Parts: sequence; structure tokens; C-alpha cells
Amino acid sequence: MRSPVLVVSDLSVERSGRLAVEKVSFELQSESETAVVGPNGAGKSTLVAALLGLLPRKEGNVQILGEQLSANGDLPGAIRSQIAYVPQSLALQGRFPLSVAEFVGFGFDPPGPRWPWQQHRKRKTAVEKALDRTGCIDLRNRLLSELSGGQLKRVMLSFCVVRPRQLLVLDEAQAGLDVPSNERFQQLLLELRRQEGWTVLHVSHDLDMVRRSSDQVLGLNRRLCCSGSPDHTLTPERLVDLYGPNMVQYRHQCHG
Repeated sequence: MRSPVLVVSDLSVERSGRLAVEKVSFELQSESETAVVGPNGAGKSTLVAALLGLLPRKEGNVQILGEQLSANGDLPGAIRSQIAYVPQSLALQGRFPLSVAEFVGFGFDPPGPRWPWQQHRKRKTAVEKALDRTGCIDLRNRLLSELSGGQLKRVMLSFCVVRPRQLLVLDEAQAGLDVPSNERFQQLLLELRRQEGWTVLHVSHDLDMVRRSSDQVLGLNRRLCCSGSPDHTLTPERLVDLYGPNMVQYRHQCHG
């Protein structure tokens, strides 16, 4: 039996002087897809940031691929390189002088010293394949700062898939994608799980998509209010407990 990819035990995180996440525990099994849902301000993005070591935790433990995340958010480079992350947004100042192909190429590079020159052809081939796989091949020479929000999300996913990894973390990564792009995105996630053994953790407001694609759902409103399969978790009664009596089912708006 394989060990879980991610084990979270009694995780609490403070933000702006208050507990944004309190005593949260769960596990991610290999090759599974887990969705984190909950109302705005429930601590979903804070949870993700703490799991990645981007925010300090007040208490609790996080173990990724068998390695303990340190109090400072550090992980061995070999473990860190197995994690890919697509944030809600990527702020770029002015005319950021980096092309799409250059950016995705950084995702191919291993930690530590640069690879020898003979690896450059392999790197270029991997970048082209990743851009083609995410429908971004025509953007290869564009500057990142010239892209729309939806295009930038797909390029960030290209960065993640440019080489094999084990854990993909998505923070509302599909926000801003039109319907065809959203469907392609979901199909790619399914392929990564089935063909390459990736484990996926994603934050989403799209409960219909979560119901269709996820193996496990975590209902978060500071605390973990419910968890389990979509059929167990996304019942009307549990959704009212999670979102409140005036629950609105959030859906991503589709942009061109």
C-alpha cells in the first residue's frame, strides 16, 4: 500500500491577527483529485498557502511525500520539485520582459546547478510539448504581460506540466477560462492523473465541476465542516451548514 502524498494534522493558520484556518486534518491519496470548497473568506487560499510553506502555520504538521514541512516552510529540493502550483492570479508589473516559452522553460529546470548544454534541446522539446498540450503553442513568443487572465492561467499550467511531478495544487485555476478552455483543462487534469500518476488538490467555487471530477471534497469554513466523497459531502443539508441558509451556488463566469 502506497503512502499518502499529503498528510495534514491539526493545522491552524493565523492571518491578520485571527485564526483563518483552525485544526484542519486530512490526507491526499496518490492519483486522487481533492477539491476544497466553501464560502468566500473561509480560509481556502490560506490553507493552500500554508500547505506550500508560503504562510507560516500557528500549529499542526504537514507532510508531503513523506517529508515534514519545516516551521519555516522548507522542504528538500527533491521534494519541492515534485510539487506544481497554479495560484489565483499572477501579478506582473508593467511590460514584464519574459516570453511564454522562457517562463515555461524555468519549470523544466531542476533545483540546484543548471543542466549541461546538451540538455537544451531536451528542454526546448519539453516546452513545446507542454505548450501544445495546454493549447498555448501559438503564445510561445508572446510576453507574459501581454496575456489575458485566461491565457496566463493556461501558461501557468504549461509551466506545471513541462516535466513529471507528483502533486498539483490549483487555487481557483479555472476562473477566467471560457467553456471550451475549461473542458480542455479538466480533460488534461484527468490525463495527468491517469497517465502520469499525478495527485490534484484544487480550490473551486464550481460545485457542479467538483461533483463530476473529484474523488474527495473538503468543505472548509475556517474549520473542516465536512469531508468525503462528492455524494456524501455535497448534499443540500451539508451545503447549507457550510455556506449558510442563504447559500448561493457559485459558478465561474465564462470569459472569452
